[in-house]
Amino acid sequence: MVILGVDPGSIRTGWGAIRSDGRRHHLLDKGVLSPPPHADLPARLHHIHAGMAEIIARLGPDILAVEDLFHAKSARAALVLGHVRGVILLAGAEAGLRVHAFAPATVKLHVTGHGQAEKGQIAFMVARMLALPGNGEAGDAADALAVALCHAHLHGVPVPAS
Repeated sequence: MVILGVDPGSIRTGWGAIRSDGRRHHLLDKGVLSPPPHADLPARLHHIHAGMAEIIARLGPDILAVEDLFHAKSARAALVLGHVRGVILLAGAEAGLRVHAFAPATVKLHVTGHGQAEKGQIAFMVARMLALPGNGEAGDAADALAVALCHAHLHGVPVPAS
């Protein structure tokens, strides 16, 4: 099963794809969608939607796992993040993907064992779980991979019907 994890953001949207058999997980690809820095919100949303649609078409995931909005610095920030999540969910729906959302604390708990883990701890555990060299790079792509791994741990791999 291929799981595409996404960490939404209006400035940087992290994404990471893993292949999982339920017990072992392998990195397929990862990256960050970064709209032009001075673009207005509609242009940012278009950039993120087009980028997600291209990634989905290229990688052919079975599942889209998205980090849920838990809190924001302001009502405006929450609204903008809601729009970003909306275009990500739209790209998944257009491709016919099953979509699952996870609260940040749930992702942290299932990847590190602690719901209040720091970004460095998350990156370290993502690197260990995917057998990546080094101690892992903290950032949006690592957070997105953590979302994908969280889905793999919570939902496993469905058994095909005989």
